[in-house]
Amino acid sequence: MRDRAQDEITPMPTTPLDAPAADVMPAQTTESAAERNTAAHEQTPITVESLIESARELAAKDPADISGDEVRRLRQQFNTLHKATPAEEPELNADSTDGEFEAEPLVDEFQAILDDVRRRKAAWAEEQEKMRLRNLEKKNAIIAEIAQLAEDTDNVNRTFPRYRELVEDFNATGDVPPTEETALWKRFSDARERFSDNLKINKELRDYDFKKNLEAKQELIEEARKISESDDIIEAYRRLGDLHNDWRRIGPVAKELRDQLWDEFKTASTEIRRRYQEHFEARKAEELKNEQEKTALCEALEAISPESLNSAQAWDKATEAVKEIQEKWRATGFAARKINNTLFARYRALCDNFFEQKAKYFRESREAQAANLAAKTAITEKAEALKDSTDWRSAGDQFIAMQKEWKTIGNTPRRQGEELWKRFIAACDYFFDQKKKQGNDQRQQQQANLKAKREIIEALDAVADDASRETIIEALKSSQQKWQETGHVPFKEKDKIYDLYHQALDRLRSILDRQQTRRSMDRFESNMAGMEGDQQKLYRERERLARAAEAKKQEIRTYENNIGFLSSKSKSGDSMLKEFQRRIDRIKAELDSLNEKIRLLDAKI
Repeated sequence: MRDRAQDEITPMPTTPLDAPAADVMPAQTTESAAERNTAAHEQTPITVESLIESARELAAKDPADISGDEVRRLRQQFNTLHKATPAEEPELNADSTDGEFEAEPLVDEFQAILDDVRRRKAAWAEEQEKMRLRNLEKKNAIIAEIAQLAEDTDNVNRTFPRYRELVEDFNATGDVPPTEETALWKRFSDARERFSDNLKINKELRDYDFKKNLEAKQELIEEARKISESDDIIEAYRRLGDLHNDWRRIGPVAKELRDQLWDEFKTASTEIRRRYQEHFEARKAEELKNEQEKTALCEALEAISPESLNSAQAWDKATEAVKEIQEKWRATGFAARKINNTLFARYRALCDNFFEQKAKYFRESREAQAANLAAKTAITEKAEALKDSTDWRSAGDQFIAMQKEWKTIGNTPRRQGEELWKRFIAACDYFFDQKKKQGNDQRQQQQANLKAKREIIEALDAVADDASRETIIEALKSSQQKWQETGHVPFKEKDKIYDLYHQALDRLRSILDRQQTRRSMDRFESNMAGMEGDQQKLYRERERLARAAEAKKQEIRTYENNIGFLSSKSKSGDSMLKEFQRRIDRIKAELDSLNEKIRLLDAKI
């Protein structure tokens, strides 16, 4: 029995009644209509319910009409459907909502039906085998009796009726084991020929029997010639087996015609066998071609790596490629049965894996997009809440940080993402527009402040070097108050105007210091005149001045040491350096005054 989707016949050797032992004509097994339509079944959408219904129909048949291929085909289709994970392959998930069986009861029901069919078929096959053995025993007994009748040459005319009964009984007896059939028919043919050759009946009866057999065999020869030209070589080959069975059943012809008739019949049979062989060789070549094409399609699927697809566009493009491969697969015929099943399992696994990975990617993508949407929604709401802030620096920094964060967040659903982007960018634009507007007002105010501070510096510069102490102090106090009340100036002018202001202050302070030093020297000289002649007072005064001078030196060293820790690279550091330098200069001036007083004392001591 065959086990493949395509039509195929497995020849079984038998021997024609009158054929020489070397010219054995193969018979063929019978192929069911279901087997010839396997290809159509494989292309029809299948559901588990339809398979169970087919199994029930098969179980209703007589065991003799049940093909093993039908059972195997149902089992293979059921297993394929049960194991396959539906994706986008329509031929395997038709009539299925989610591609999964409801539960184990369907599997159990299907298995129970097939088990019952197998049990009935096995019992029938066992009975058929026993029957063939009984038939073999009966036919062997018939052959032995015919051979015994043929040996009784004196009574062949009397035993002829029994001989005809035995022949009819032999032909009426059913099949025997295939392995015994050829030898059995050879022994039967030899026994009949021996009986016919030795038969001493009247010539009319013998000639009538030969004539009837000749006409029957000529009809078989004509039928063989006719079917050798048939377009359906499979049916012709099957019919040829029937003709050979009929040839065996027909009795002998005249001895001089036996070889001629057999040669004619064998010639027609050989032509059919030749065309049959060519048919299967062509089909084998077609199966090899289909195998190569299906292997190439599997390799094309394997070249599509789901791991490398990281965008919806890439997945859509790959899906189109997979669907195109599936269309080509459906258009490609069958390969040899065994390799065809292996290729289909490979193809099915690749398709299932692709569509499983695709579903996983879009599921995870939707989850990621939902998270991204929530993050962008939070940023948008924060921007909208902050857009009216007038803390320009802090709010501006936050808006810049939000814009950078926005860029790091992945994709969102298109429609919702576009709406959020419009809201977010509107809030950003509103804030920066307001900041820019405020900045214009601020720049105008800073220009006014710059003008006011320049006027303060000009007023300080206008104080004469010989102005009185009171005038200078008043100018300093007035300028400091106005300077503090005046706001910021443009940033690029800040350092310049600051330096000019302090230069003006330093000039006036220097004048005050000189005036103070002059008055101090005048008082010191007056005091020193009162101490003339009193060496003790002069020494004590010198020691006091020396201690004061040493304190000033220590103070200068402290400031100079601190300057070493400051950096002028920053604006605040540069400003502090300048302030420390001004203090050092004042202390040095005071130190010079103390040294001058010590010098004057030393001149008196």
